[in-house]
Amino acid sequence: MATTPTTPGSGPSPAPPQPSGGSRLRAVVRGGFGLLGPRHGHHALSAEQVDTLALPIGDDGVVVGTDAQGHPAVLGFNRPTPYDMLLIGGLWTAQVIALRAAATGARVAVETGRAAAWEPLVRALGVGPSGMSVHDVGRVPPQGASAGGPVLVVRDCGMRPPRGRVVSGPWQSVLTLLPYVSPVAPRLIRQARLVGLQRISPDEAAQVGRALGLAREQVESLPTLADGVTLWCAERDRQYVVTQGTDIETGLLGTARRMD
Repeated sequence: MATTPTTPGSGPSPAPPQPSGGSRLRAVVRGGFGLLGPRHGHHALSAEQVDTLALPIGDDGVVVGTDAQGHPAVLGFNRPTPYDMLLIGGLWTAQVIALRAAATGARVAVETGRAAAWEPLVRALGVGPSGMSVHDVGRVPPQGASAGGPVLVVRDCGMRPPRGRVVSGPWQSVLTLLPYVSPVAPRLIRQARLVGLQRISPDEAAQVGRALGLAREQVESLPTLADGVTLWCAERDRQYVVTQGTDIETGLLGTARRMD
């Protein structure tokens, strides 16, 4: 096999200089691969320490209770798109949801004809309008929701809530509370992306079941639901959730109840 002749006294070409560690790191970052990971010992965990971590993984939002398997049930209220919810149920559940939404950093604006039922929650939060505010029906001012300041509007306006001045929008969700299935319920069900059903009469269950396309066993369960149990219905999902108050919530609101 032929070889390339070399000039006497000449040797192999010297290797090019290797980049320093800092240069290599900058080159990797510029290449789009991100940082190389922890560079100090106190950023690392042993396998045994990793096993002790309990990190929530999944959608963020408000934990409204536990599902049939005992896992946390989370409702994601803070969204960049309009989100309307309807709860046909009791004031207790709506107030627990409002308290927990405020605890996650959302501002809660309550539109209600029974301000006396909501004002103790405002006092308990103790953070003023930046946490929860109560307004007469039709008197909710613009909330100025943003990604850094999401808003939940709770409409507790009786059996026939009027069309709201403040509607859902980016980072502003609206939860409408109906104590029972009223003549406006079909319209609210159609516009809602999430519907919560608590204990209702068999006739109401049949009406709501047709509107939501519920299975027969789900319709038959609605008149028998215990206090604090809600059947949450999204476009394709159906999930029973049990809501239990924390010690603080129970001290403020009492135990779970369907009737007010």
